[in-house]
Amino acid sequence: MLARRLPTILPELSIAEALEVTRIYSVAGLLPPEQPLIQTRPFRAPHHTISSAGMVGGGRIPRPGEISLAHTGVLFLDEFPEFHRDVLEVLRQPLEEGKVTVSRVNATLTYPARFMLVASMNPCPCGFFGDPVRECSCTPYQVQKYRNKVSGPLLDRIDLHLEVPRLEYNEIAGGGPAETSRDIARRVRIARQIQEERFATQEKFRFNAAMTPAQVRKYCILGKEARALVRQAFQKLGLSARAHDRILKLARTIADLDQEREIKLEHLAEALQYRQLDQNLWG
Repeated sequence: MLARRLPTILPELSIAEALEVTRIYSVAGLLPPEQPLIQTRPFRAPHHTISSAGMVGGGRIPRPGEISLAHTGVLFLDEFPEFHRDVLEVLRQPLEEGKVTVSRVNATLTYPARFMLVASMNPCPCGFFGDPVRECSCTPYQVQKYRNKVSGPLLDRIDLHLEVPRLEYNEIAGGGPAETSRDIARRVRIARQIQEERFATQEKFRFNAAMTPAQVRKYCILGKEARALVRQAFQKLGLSARAHDRILKLARTIADLDQEREIKLEHLAEALQYRQLDQNLWG
């Protein structure tokens, strides 16, 4: 449910993005006759039995796969460890480069594939590891084997690792005041505008996720205390260089959501806590 709500808070497609998505769906033969221009961000949720060719693209004349069909939108993989290992590993390059190249005997084609990957999984095969109400029936070996189905390099490319605990009955039945999707979308739109203005004059991209390592160092400047916190986390958590840059980009985005010009200590701490959760679950 959370994953399916994401497109409702993302900024509207620009004309250039809409044309890109429309071309992809046209090549794939999935463009609805009554909709000559796709104007909403895609949401793709393939089943865990999908093949690597279905994910990346293929055929005698290479056609776009799910990762390209999710371009500018959301690719949701439910039951993450149940996907075949080779299917998951083909995500690594597109997550880094925002494109995928499909090679066949007849042709080699490159399709855009800049998507938001959202994945969900249980903490163990039975689903109750760490649950305060129901006891887990899995052995430590079973839990570790289950989690090892997702490789460390792939997890390293996922910026936010969140645990969703069991809800109490009153939380489900009572509801209560909450921020609406419209309110969240407004904050996201403002943050995107801040990023577009930041990069407008000197860069070809428009948002934080597209920054290279050199650009991260240019636009994600930290104060003395923040640098000390990153240094401590880097050593304690054994972070990779990729994780280091992704944390800084995430902190920059959190600051943009708060409409702050500088990355403050609390922004960096929030970005780091998602990696801390990763260490607790997988370390």
